[in-house]
Amino acid sequence: MVVRVAGFALLLAHLLLVAWLSLRPRDVAWVTAPNIVPLDGLRADLALGTAEAVRLIGEGLLLLAPLGVLLPMADGRLRVSGWASLARTTAAGALVSLAVELLQTAVPGQVVDVDSVLLNTAGVALAHLLFVPAGRTWLRRRSDGGRAESSAGSTPGRGAALLRNEGSQGATPTIPRVPIAR
Repeated sequence: MVVRVAGFALLLAHLLLVAWLSLRPRDVAWVTAPNIVPLDGLRADLALGTAEAVRLIGEGLLLLAPLGVLLPMADGRLRVSGWASLARTTAAGALVSLAVELLQTAVPGQVVDVDSVLLNTAGVALAHLLFVPAGRTWLRRRSDGGRAESSAGSTPGRGAALLRNEGSQGATPTIPRVPIAR
């Protein structure tokens, strides 16, 4: 529960930071044309030289990368399919990136770039792949270890069986019917 609340708070803080960074008006004398052809912006970045290309591509990858960790953290589920979690998180990251790009159309000096959506989405997916499976494994071990220690000293009974998921304990007892006196 604490992880979920912390994840949600950090997610909101990060989204506010992204909005502040991405949606501020820029005072520029001229504005480049919007890039709506995929990978054209990346080719232009690579033409600037290695150091500048690494900086620009790194910025695109890192802007929304924390969402790859914060979205599953805010969801709070420990036992979930890794592929389904990756797909949900990547799709949500793509939608957030697309929303930011579309909101930038109304901001003076900001230009729409389809490569930003691609880089932001790739950053979300990479962050998810690098951190979420290991984090969930650690949290599952931690939560399972706590259960084993708390039930180790008690006598095995109905509650311990439910914690261990042993299944059925037999037929449910019934009370015989007693006829009502007249």
